[in-house]
Amino acid sequence: MTAQAQAAVKEEAAPAIETPREIPADWQPSILAFACHYCAFAAADLAGVMRLSYAPNVKIIRMPCTGKLDHGYVLRAFERGVDGLFVAG
Repeated sequence: MTAQAQAAVKEEAAPAIETPREIPADWQPSILAFACHYCAFAAADLAGVMRLSYAPNVKIIRMPCTGKLDHGYVLRAFERGVDGLFVAG
């Protein structure tokens, strides 16, 4: 194999490096929270009863138990554009 061919193979095998992009000042991350029905969701519900507020970019999903959280739910959330995930039990 020639030196040129070896260099071409190395270039193809190397991962592409992305350049970092600027984050806009008004950007807010989209956060998805999986909350246990008996623990964390009860706390979130109590916060609502007390009229406490939290960021509107946080969405809470009630689960019977956080032990029931499947990796498919996590992957699907990121595939659909969620920036961060919070699991509370």
